[in-house]
Amino acid sequence: MVHKKDIYVNFFNFICSKIAYTPPPFVTATLKRVAFSFVKNIEMKYNGRMKKIHLMVLCVLCGCQGVVVPEVFTYREIQTNTYRLASWQKITDTTKPVRIYIEGDGHAFNHWGYPTANPTPQSVFLRKIAFNDPNANVVYLARPCQYVDDQRCTVKDWTTGRFSQEIVDSTALAIKEVASARPVVLVGYSGGALLSGLIIKQNSTLHVTKWITVAGVLNHKKWTEDLNLPPLKDSIDLDKLPTIPQLHLVGDKDKVVSYKLTKSLANKKDVIVVPKATHDCGYEEYYSIIYE
Repeated sequence: MVHKKDIYVNFFNFICSKIAYTPPPFVTATLKRVAFSFVKNIEMKYNGRMKKIHLMVLCVLCGCQGVVVPEVFTYREIQTNTYRLASWQKITDTTKPVRIYIEGDGHAFNHWGYPTANPTPQSVFLRKIAFNDPNANVVYLARPCQYVDDQRCTVKDWTTGRFSQEIVDSTALAIKEVASARPVVLVGYSGGALLSGLIIKQNSTLHVTKWITVAGVLNHKKWTEDLNLPPLKDSIDLDKLPTIPQLHLVGDKDKVVSYKLTKSLANKKDVIVVPKATHDCGYEEYYSIIYE
């Protein structure tokens, strides 16, 4: 099923990705109205053929890299005491553990290195992994400010403060609401790896039985130094990894997160270097390991 929100979000993100600077609020609001109006006009004119039109629009706007959300997943926004987080949830057996996939930093910067107006991911890499997970309870959890129109959000939330204490706390609250008292497996992709690690370290009452990272940033200070990037001055860091069972998968062709850096930060027995894998491609043969 293609959710209407996917259409709105992808169209809006397509427009914003073409802007080489962060537009002021009134420009953002105008672009959003244009996006919503565009899709709604199509709905009114071609109501009987909307499923095909939804797929066609997604294909055109996203370079045919969209992902169809399985019917068993339900879109839900989780309101915390600060941010509102988007999620897609498949809960089919409340007696079993829940596996929560935490998104990466998303479209935080454009091709010119400027902060974007909307950090919603353009890549569907993690959603594809999550939506193919055969386990009973699976949740894809976006980062704060991704997919949603949240007036609380500022550019700092997906740039220098992407790992701020407020971001960590709000994401932890969302996880607790989803998991309740059930055991949890956290799977963090890219920057979502560091965020999930911080949550594990700071929330001992959260019953996390396993921590999995895919192309994961494990320490943002060392990561920015490795890539010669500006420091994330408004973020907290993971100085020591959690001591729970864990697995870190990283590609040997990844130009964003070096497998050598991952091996220097994690126990080598917990690291799998995936041959020919990049930052968001080449992990298909390792899905079964992620799903264990």
